[in-house]
Amino acid sequence: MKIVIAPDSFKESLTALEVANAIEVGFRQVFPQAEYIKVPMADGGEGTVQSMVDATRGHLVDLEVTGPLGNRVMAQYGILGLVEGQTSSTAVIEMASASGLHLVPRDQRDPLYTTSFGTGELIKDALDRGIKHIVLGLGGSATNDAGVGLAQALGIQFQGDNHQELPFGGMALAQLSHIDMSQVHPLLAECRFDVACDVDNPLCGERGASAIFGPQKGATPDMVTLLDKTLAHFADVLVQSGFTDHRLDSGAGAAGGMGLGAKVFLNATLKPGIEIVIDTVGLADKLRTADLVITGEGRIDGQTVFGKTPMGVLKQANANKVPTIGIAGSLGKDAEAILAHGMLAIFPIIPALDSLDNVLLQAETNVINSSRNIAAAIQLGRLLSE
Repeated sequence: MKIVIAPDSFKESLTALEVANAIEVGFRQVFPQAEYIKVPMADGGEGTVQSMVDATRGHLVDLEVTGPLGNRVMAQYGILGLVEGQTSSTAVIEMASASGLHLVPRDQRDPLYTTSFGTGELIKDALDRGIKHIVLGLGGSATNDAGVGLAQALGIQFQGDNHQELPFGGMALAQLSHIDMSQVHPLLAECRFDVACDVDNPLCGERGASAIFGPQKGATPDMVTLLDKTLAHFADVLVQSGFTDHRLDSGAGAAGGMGLGAKVFLNATLKPGIEIVIDTVGLADKLRTADLVITGEGRIDGQTVFGKTPMGVLKQANANKVPTIGIAGSLGKDAEAILAHGMLAIFPIIPALDSLDNVLLQAETNVINSSRNIAAAIQLGRLLSE
């Protein structure tokens, strides 16, 4: 029996690889001779780098970069190991690592001035190492600069009327008059970019980057109005400079307009995060000869069917006619919605009421025990059918 184990992380307790290891331990108590294929997963959000590095036996790169406030911070990205069908390595970068909201103290959050320059420095380092494919996750950003900071780190110059380089931050875009591409990183055009984007917001307006995501980054109502105008001006200058107008594209407003910046300056393709992860780790190939798939995440609820890891894995398993079981830290409202999409069963791991701290602490043990019980139930079913 071949069992593919493809869970997401259980946030604040176990990485995706740790969840996969615990599931294997539990199942081996009942099926010691089975073949186990572990594929740590993610949906493009927090933990994507670690999961994809673990899934491909890659490695992490630590780098000091420019943080959102212009200070120096430590960040990291992943270089993946090669999987079947690949001829060159892929780098996976989470915007949050270098330009994340968690890097800005709550009383200093101000998207008028925060920059995505550090994310560009991570990309530059990957290009300098010869990377030809980069996956960029947009979640958790502290910025509203439409990716201008990222582009500045890659040599693109943004100038005002006096041809002076603009300072960092979303507010500075109001002064933009010229875009100089003459010093762009020479290897940028040789690299393919896939951007994990799970929102469909345009750049500007009531559903735009500033209005929807600005307040959580510290923007007041007046700041939202100002930032929305600066992004519209930025889009106008892009068109005047000969770039395609992407301001209304689905996802253009993601991560403070980074969706648009990635399309314009990286020639990136925006895709749902789970689709990028599935393609990059070669999940479909691993499922073709599987007898059972086990997936999961920290909480399965009604939202899981909208692009979360278990749903992405389930779709691939369904395409290969492989039965799928879900394991979760807990089950939330409407968790049964995923059953209507073909998942056989879902199981929470918490055995009894307890404090959140204790539940998180006991996650590994609970995953092992629940997995052992699931395996025993499968074994019982096989015995009864004989």
